[in-house]
Amino acid sequence: MGDDSTMGKMKGKAKEAAGKATGDDRKAAEGRTDQAKAKAKAKDTMENAKDKAAGVKDSLRGKGKS
Repeated sequence: MGDDSTMGKMKGKAKEAAGKATGDDRKAAEGRTDQAKAKAKAKDTMENAKDKAAGVKDSLRGKGKS
């Protein structure tokens, strides 16, 4: 979870910095997009983990029974 999103953020930051340093607005924008994608992926992963934890909690309490 954290490794992929952290790596994506780092790659995005590097791409953005390279774009800014060379005056390549497109590459800088791609870097910002990569960072946003990594952040969204991390958020989705955390939400899925919370949902699974809630499911386990409910099943332990017996709420998951039909």
